[in-house]
Amino acid sequence: MASITSILILLLSFVFTLPTSQSHLSTNYYSKSCPRFYEIMEETTTNKQITSPTTAGAALRLFFHDCFVTGCDASALISSTPFNKAERDADINLSLPGDGFDVVVRAKAALELSCPGIVSCADILAVATRNLVSFVGGPFYTVLLGRKDGLTSKASLILSNTLPKPNMTIDEMLSIFERHNFSAKEMVALSGAHSIGFSHCSEFASEIYNYSSTQKFDPSYNPRLAQGLCDACANYKKDPSLSVFNDIMTPNKFDNVYFQNLPKGLGILASDRGLYNDARTRTFVELYARDQDAFFSDFAKAMQKLSLVGIKTGKHGEIRRRCDAFNNIQT
Repeated sequence: MASITSILILLLSFVFTLPTSQSHLSTNYYSKSCPRFYEIMEETTTNKQITSPTTAGAALRLFFHDCFVTGCDASALISSTPFNKAERDADINLSLPGDGFDVVVRAKAALELSCPGIVSCADILAVATRNLVSFVGGPFYTVLLGRKDGLTSKASLILSNTLPKPNMTIDEMLSIFERHNFSAKEMVALSGAHSIGFSHCSEFASEIYNYSSTQKFDPSYNPRLAQGLCDACANYKKDPSLSVFNDIMTPNKFDNVYFQNLPKGLGILASDRGLYNDARTRTFVELYARDQDAFFSDFAKAMQKLSLVGIKTGKHGEIRRRCDAFNNIQT
């Protein structure tokens, strides 16, 4: 008969065994091949955030858009060619802020000098996002390493229901997240990413100008916010770059004020306000509004889960020499 110790060891092996595609990942993946990896990443992300305070929100959004299309494989970083329209040029990605791409480029350049051909762009984006979220006040969470960079990037892969859009219903959003095995609670936690970053006026203009024949703006808005948005976005048709912070109270700090805003009608996007107005998600909004520790804990867990979506390992990917192009000419 097997001893109790051997049985416990066997059980623990089942508990801590990662799925096959994730079994090559670890927190010390680069400890020998690129020993300064974490140091270089910390230096790069800190310097970039100090210089460009919108970087954290930009990287967080870029990471999400990357992972929900073909997995966390840096396919969103690829530039289009005359023969291929890449993900980053899909309509929904045209508004991705440049700072998110730039921080990855800077980190890749520094890492290539220290350990050429070793670190994937996918790992760089995952760690840069974690570092930046933590730097602006959010939770620090563990990121497993060892992803390979994807070999495909096509705008055509981003269908109308691939990524959440600002005007989607909660039903539509839940459907998108469920396809990636995320619960309603995890969706709300990840929506807390809107604690930082900004949205372009064009994304919500239809809700603040001529909303209906009887109402100027969507009645789910706080009236004072709606009027402020009308004023701030007045020239958005001539200036498409006009934007406003997602969290008007503490825009540069990752905290739970975003959730405190929603019951007051202070959510910028319809998808934000919908989280409080739908019974399936309101409970979690209320939880995170009153308990920042609960939000941070759930956000960290959800981000760890997100970072493992559709990852590439082994022959299913490569280590790109530069993050915006495949090593060989491919589509």
